[in-house]
Amino acid sequence: MPRRATPKPGRPGKGTGRSRGTPTRAQRPRHPSPKPGSAAKPGSAAKPGPAAKPGSAAKPGPAAKPGPAAKPGSAPGSQAAPAPPPGPFRLGAIEGATPGKWIDIWRERMPRTPLELVPLAVAAQRDAILSGEVDAALVRLPIDRDGLHVIALYDEVPVVVFPADSHLAAADELEAADLAGEVLVAARDDVLGFEASGTRAPAFDPPETTKDAIATVAAGVGIAVVPMSLARLHHRKDVAHRPLRGGPVSTVALAWDADRTTALVEAFVGIVRGRTANSSR
Repeated sequence: MPRRATPKPGRPGKGTGRSRGTPTRAQRPRHPSPKPGSAAKPGSAAKPGPAAKPGSAAKPGPAAKPGPAAKPGSAPGSQAAPAPPPGPFRLGAIEGATPGKWIDIWRERMPRTPLELVPLAVAAQRDAILSGEVDAALVRLPIDRDGLHVIALYDEVPVVVFPADSHLAAADELEAADLAGEVLVAARDDVLGFEASGTRAPAFDPPETTKDAIATVAAGVGIAVVPMSLARLHHRKDVAHRPLRGGPVSTVALAWDADRTTALVEAFVGIVRGRTANSSR
């Protein structure tokens, strides 16, 4: 009777001769199964925590938001724009000038820098600028421009001032020919130098000021030709005025010392020229 072959220890036999406790290759799992309670439980390690929420870590924090420090010209290390000089800014103005709108803009843009309005006589306008009495001035042309910067602003219409009951009041506009036979009164501070053929010179000394000349006209002694702003400034119930067609205009200008173009002067020049608060020169 033949002997049955006994398998060698550690070497499983063929077919069903393998040990029952040893799984076959087909039975062996390729990867070990996760142990219960381990980090490999479905959804346990993969669950996004609060710090892992989509977009949370990428959101820019307050420090990353572009604030004032990130604006052009204000990067770290840059210096802030210097504050304007404390002033005051002294603006001279001849009689009849109308700087009101520019003064309003100045006070809106530069509330901490006061503007002082200094009345000037036409005869003294140049000296007031060069002596430093004013920083800039609204003047009447012509003016000696030597040593000055001058910007013409606007022209004033000439008008004829006459007694309220004069026959000249019948017209809406007058010409030089309409003034024939009238006594032409011109003050010492006259700025137009108007002359007309057919008019007569007064038999008395010229009045000192335009206001005096208009008072003389109101007394029924003649007529005066002045810029419209002066006629309105010195208006009286006993006088009237009409535009003079073809008469000499009076130009109002801004002038300042060419050697003293300060930051405040530049600021006022910008306002007069219509620059906005953010405009550059």
